[in-house]
Amino acid sequence: MVEKDQLRALFNKPYGAPSPSEAEWLKLYADDVHFSDPTQERDGFGAFLKAQEELIKRCDDVYVKPGTIAVEAESAFVEWEMGLKIKGIEFVYPGTSRLLFNSAGKICDHRDYFDFVGPTFGPLPILGGFVRWLYKRFVA
Repeated sequence: MVEKDQLRALFNKPYGAPSPSEAEWLKLYADDVHFSDPTQERDGFGAFLKAQEELIKRCDDVYVKPGTIAVEAESAFVEWEMGLKIKGIEFVYPGTSRLLFNSAGKICDHRDYFDFVGPTFGPLPILGGFVRWLYKRFVA
């Protein structure tokens, strides 16, 4: 079974630090892992790893900082904050990952929950003002 300390280490990447290696991911993830977030859905460890690598390539730098971690029976939840630096603009996403474990104790399902629209378009000139206005229309 995956332990809190292992998850804390995996979800901890300061700016400038290297991302987890393939071997580090494989210690915790099943070969047939299913991954989904607000922007994509992938099946299999190779596709999961490619998704992580593609994110790193699109950015000048990335950080992930873990928050509260809860592990119980066949599942875990990890609160986190992710920052992306792209062309001089920093985008910060608070989120949570829900992880399910298979019978071997490896992560077989990884689902990320976070607001993609607000942090992505909010910092941008002109478009950011529109996004903030739109959010205010839906939230009292």
